Amino acid sequence: MQAPSETAPKPPRAAAPLSGAVAVPGDRAISHLALILGALAAGTTTITGLLEAPDVLRSAAALRALGARVEKAGDGSWRVAGRGIGGLVEPADVLDLGHADGAAPLFCGLLAGHPMLAVVTGDAALRQQPMRWLTDPLAGTGARFASRAGGRPPLVVEGMAEPLPLDCRLTLPSAELKAADLKAACLLAGLCARGTTRVWEAVATPGHAEHLLRHFGATVRVSPEGEGQLVELDGQPELVAGSVAVPGDPAAAAFLAVAALLVPGSVLTLRQVGLDPLRSAIFAALRAMGAQILEQGPSKAVGQVVADLLVRASTLSAIDLPTGTCREADIPLLAVAAACARGTTRLRGVEHPAPIAALLAANGIGHEMEGNDLLVHGTGAPPEGGGLVETQMNACIALSALVLGLATRRPVRIDDGGCMEAAFPGLRALIGAPAGVA
Repeated sequence: MQAPSETAPKPPRAAAPLSGAVAVPGDRAISHLALILGALAAGTTTITGLLEAPDVLRSAAALRALGARVEKAGDGSWRVAGRGIGGLVEPADVLDLGHADGAAPLFCGLLAGHPMLAVVTGDAALRQQPMRWLTDPLAGTGARFASRAGGRPPLVVEGMAEPLPLDCRLTLPSAELKAADLKAACLLAGLCARGTTRVWEAVATPGHAEHLLRHFGATVRVSPEGEGQLVELDGQPELVAGSVAVPGDPAAAAFLAVAALLVPGSVLTLRQVGLDPLRSAIFAALRAMGAQILEQGPSKAVGQVVADLLVRASTLSAIDLPTGTCREADIPLLAVAAACARGTTRLRGVEHPAPIAALLAANGIGHEMEGNDLLVHGTGAPPEGGGLVETQMNACIALSALVLGLATRRPVRIDDGGCMEAAFPGLRALIGAPAGVA
């Protein structure tokens, strides 16, 4: 790893071009759900491409504590011997999900439909998150929840032997990740209920939960309702074990794609990336900036399109990105691309601009806020760099800083790289990043 520079600006560093083909880490959300549905299915489910990140491994351990057999096979695949709908058993200890903020809602929904008492907790970051947005709707099953002040974990879940089907409307328009997690939690709770669980979404969220439920044999109907949609699940299905090929995570693929776009001479193929339109919109935004990103060999996996992405280093130009076009989690990476583009990019409706602005300011990149719009002033030349980025354990900021360090004149430093490895294991090695960790 190259040491951070403390001298005057130098000519642009020559990062080695990225080339070859890369297997993108498995989709995190699908990995969690595949394990959980495998535990509820009759028979043994085989999962390939599972993301073996710490949070997913915590989910596997939690399912073992609930009575499912979950193990890694010699060929790298995972086997889950399911117990059937309603067949999980009460855990003998607390279910510690670590930093699995996406898994905690899934397990709360799962536990709500089982007659048992369980405690769900996690690391310090998870324990600071208010969870009433989750537990209040799930209480409609009849399950009871107790928590610390403000609805923060640990969460005590007392599930129901005969849970009621839910009929709820999601009103989380400014938190698309939470809305998708809540939808999936409600559907998991509905698996054990007699009757039809109905979830209305004011704004449609990614459909991986619906796709996976159908893959295991559940009956799920989705119909448009205004700008959103209605999702209906028939309860107490017979879930059937099978095989699940987890697609590559589009969020992880995006970091590799931008790295290849910014390093001259790069030609990189990203293998089997999931292209759910609501999770992969960042690639359309990058193409609008002039990025050469081609889809090759599209196919279907667990109900969604997957394809190889061929990415070539490209000269980028500024764009005006409308509010809501991309996920909020994509904005830091788009700001990095904009910093290396020609002209001023306007990113409209940014909800949390402060950490992004700090990343840009620390590395000499011109920017400003106009209301809720973030303007990034790119010159088409390599940004100065040389700054220390305080991540505050935000993986999107840390990974975006890592990618920025490939294009800057001076190395970018990151105060804490722990969250990077948890979010995208091995990214630093894949891209040969010169960014330092202070």
